[in-house]
Amino acid sequence: MFGIELPPWSAVLDLANLILSAAVAIVAFSLLAYVLAYNVGNRVGRAFAALLACVLIVYTGDVLLYLVAPEQTELWLRLQWLGIPFVPAAYFDLSDALLQTTNSISRRRTRLVNLSYGISALISVLALATNLIVQSGGGGENLYYLEPGPLFPVFVVYFFIASGYGLYNTYRVRQRCLTPASRRRVTYLIVAFLAPGLGVFPYLILSAFTVDPSRTFVSLLTLIGNIGVACMLVVMTYSIAYYGVLSPDRVVKRSLVVFLIRGPLLGILVVGALLVVPKVENILGLPRESFVLLTVVALIVLLQLLVELVKPTVDKLIYSSDQQELMAIRELDRRLLTSSDLRQYLENALVALCDYLGVPGGFVAVVAGSEILVEAAAGPNELIHELRQRDWRDLLLEASVRNDAAEGPESVSYDGYWVWPLRTRGKDNALGLLGVVRRPGEDGPDESEQPVVAELVQRAETALEDRLLQQGVFMAVMEIMPDIERVQRWRSVVPYVGTSPLDQPPESDSIIYQPEFSKWVKDALSHYWGGPKLTDSPLLRLQVVNRAIEQEGGNPTKGLRSVLAQAIEDLRPEGQRQMTASEWLLYNILELKFIQGKPVREIASRLAMSESDLYRKQRVAIEQVAQKIIELEAENGGDADPNTAAPSSITPASRSPKQGLLKKNPKAETPVLPK
Repeated sequence: MFGIELPPWSAVLDLANLILSAAVAIVAFSLLAYVLAYNVGNRVGRAFAALLACVLIVYTGDVLLYLVAPEQTELWLRLQWLGIPFVPAAYFDLSDALLQTTNSISRRRTRLVNLSYGISALISVLALATNLIVQSGGGGENLYYLEPGPLFPVFVVYFFIASGYGLYNTYRVRQRCLTPASRRRVTYLIVAFLAPGLGVFPYLILSAFTVDPSRTFVSLLTLIGNIGVACMLVVMTYSIAYYGVLSPDRVVKRSLVVFLIRGPLLGILVVGALLVVPKVENILGLPRESFVLLTVVALIVLLQLLVELVKPTVDKLIYSSDQQELMAIRELDRRLLTSSDLRQYLENALVALCDYLGVPGGFVAVVAGSEILVEAAAGPNELIHELRQRDWRDLLLEASVRNDAAEGPESVSYDGYWVWPLRTRGKDNALGLLGVVRRPGEDGPDESEQPVVAELVQRAETALEDRLLQQGVFMAVMEIMPDIERVQRWRSVVPYVGTSPLDQPPESDSIIYQPEFSKWVKDALSHYWGGPKLTDSPLLRLQVVNRAIEQEGGNPTKGLRSVLAQAIEDLRPEGQRQMTASEWLLYNILELKFIQGKPVREIASRLAMSESDLYRKQRVAIEQVAQKIIELEAENGGDADPNTAAPSSITPASRSPKQGLLKKNPKAETPVLPK
């Protein structure tokens, strides 16, 4: 009608198959990267990664067959046999790994897995170097295949026996599951189990036994198969993603969904755009390459925008039963007042007050332990330097006593400044001082200025009090974090038929899972520069420590000390060091106490906190060092799981009420003023 010549069905199917083959390769590569990033420490994840690698090899070959010259097709068809024979072995390995997670361990089955990998390797070599498995074939018009060799029937029998045995083992896994969630995931795995194998199996070779296959029929069948393989790979990854991961199910599910949108989906859209854009010289006056470039950039930008738009919908689907709690956590994250936020707000409030009163500068000093430190200042550099050198403790007491009898905030004139005390809402505890340079010849702001001054003082009090409460919550969360992670570990141990109710994962025999682990870390830190608790520490049995000892010329003391130093350094925040900022607190305690060896009183003074508070924060810091050592052990190939919390040496009975999440008096760390 419009004079446009439509391409033949075969060309449309070829293009669709090319796009879908590329899509399967992209999905396989993306999921392989995902599994290696999150599940590589678990045998189930490693076996599934082997299966994905096989699928990736085969489908990458399928894509390249559309692009190479006809005389090169046999080479690429044979190279696909680097992956095809290993698919049944990977199936068998995956099923054995799944059975081991249910406490069904069989040495005979493990030996059969190793044997299957050996058989697969032999078949791969024969297919690449000889004509015993496959030999030169035929085909044409983007449909190429090899002919069967004398031993090809042996491969077919091996392929289906090994794959079938793997499927049977997976069914046994489902029979051993006791919880509905675990049975549901294994059911998904069984449904999707054979799709990758059927997708990579060279069924066109079988067609050569009978008649020449129909061009359109085979292309249509391949199209349907590619769609099924891509979908089933995602389903299998969803089922496998929970193994060996201590994060809650909702976190794993959301992480996978977001990754699929930002990774494979984006890659598929970009490849589709590159292949579908019409091959014409000019589009809208632009060369084809320019139009393709603009299309790809638009897809990348629009997809990222789409991800942000659909996130609320995805969260509602995934977190349907936990919406209220998660919204509260996210709101806390959004509203959290950090040290930088507080300093910025106080500086803005100071500038506003100074501009309103027409004075050149001011300051806000905050109570920190037994000291009063200038948190924010406005004005010339010389003035700010002078403010930070003063001792404001006596002035805080005088201003607070004078304001006890006043209905609103009353300024105190002191050495060229107007100063207002900052106190909690109940007026029981001191938070600090707000002061501005005094106007010459005046004892205080005018009566007309008092309402604005009172409002700004009240805002500064509210910000400081909220920050104090948030610091209490933050430290409480840090203290209970090891227990939370331990509960996640217990939650990840799924009950199966025949298992003890107190069974733990096999790696629990490692010293990093012993209750005394954190105590050993503390002892080693206390003798950081030498002593029996360092030279005879059980931590010397860690693999990461043994490697450090080798690097230190066989000196155990230096080796363990270097590991402790690295763990402490990993806790160092980015940016310039600050002694009183909350994000630097744990690192400062560790560095001053154990590396520099400063006395407790000096450390407490420098960090502006009480000694009792210092000891409490020190316990949290040691727990964090223990966790870092666990991560280092995992990175060095040890038995540690990096997602596992360090066993706390602080039992619930030994914790004081102040260490709980809900403190009876979270303001008690500030000095109480006399009446």
